[in-house]
Amino acid sequence: MYDLLIIGGGPGGVAAGIYAARKKIKSVLVTDTFGGQSLVSTDIQNWVGTKSVSGFDLGKMLEDHLRAQEDMEVIDGDLVESVGDEGYKFIVKTKNGKTLESRFLFIASGSRRKKLNVPGEHELDGKGVAYCSTCDAPLFKNKVVAVVGGGNSGLEAVGDLLPYASKIYLLEYSDSVKGDPVTFERIKKSDKLAVIFNAQTSEILGDKLVKGLKYKDRQSGETKELALEGVFIEIGALPNSDFVKHLVELNKFGEIVVDHKTQKTSHPRIWAVGDVSDVLYKQNNISAGDAVKGILNIYEELGKN
Repeated sequence: MYDLLIIGGGPGGVAAGIYAARKKIKSVLVTDTFGGQSLVSTDIQNWVGTKSVSGFDLGKMLEDHLRAQEDMEVIDGDLVESVGDEGYKFIVKTKNGKTLESRFLFIASGSRRKKLNVPGEHELDGKGVAYCSTCDAPLFKNKVVAVVGGGNSGLEAVGDLLPYASKIYLLEYSDSVKGDPVTFERIKKSDKLAVIFNAQTSEILGDKLVKGLKYKDRQSGETKELALEGVFIEIGALPNSDFVKHLVELNKFGEIVVDHKTQKTSHPRIWAVGDVSDVLYKQNNISAGDAVKGILNIYEELGKN
């Protein structure tokens, strides 16, 4: 039986694994891939200590650093599907049929971006279709882009893009934005921004790179087309928390509620960090830092038992 089972191979999970290994906590990390959502980013410029790195290379760096640790067991290419609590240990079952036992759990399973599910979205993912404006806005310098979604994430994406893009179309499905009015008032002052209401995105155009976007005007029924070079899809995210929803408190968004001093959840033997948690800002660097906090707290808890 392990003392700690870590779920996730993004910055949060890997940071947890490195610190757990250095603290000599008997641990195993389970992940399908390394790098998290950043894998689709072609150029990450805000990973502290690295001027520029692709998502693929960041994932490889994280994996290499983790595997360099002694006494850290890694199970990759697999996903946790269920967790049972027997009072003194967890029984964890994976997609590939493994059964693991652990005293404590550390969840860094991240989230998955909501998809438009329109033609061209999947094919052009990472080729002009993006889901993280904080990561990818600098790549669209002097380019025409669209942001799909008028909630807070969409408005914030526009804010991230304003210093870079030459023109930004904000497409909102309804007849008004759903994000904070203060944010909207600030960004709409820019002559770079054009807001299109009642727009239902129907297709993203392009071959090797994004070249345009089609949308249906929900009032007139007319299909219209925009020529552009990038599409940021900002319609929200879904935390990967289903496998522990019976064990920990979730907020209305399905995020795991944590104590932000320790990263402990409502369950005394479960900690969580990153996009799966109710952290205010969803950022790689924050996930890694919060993971360090969580592991140090787990180390203290182990010392008490």
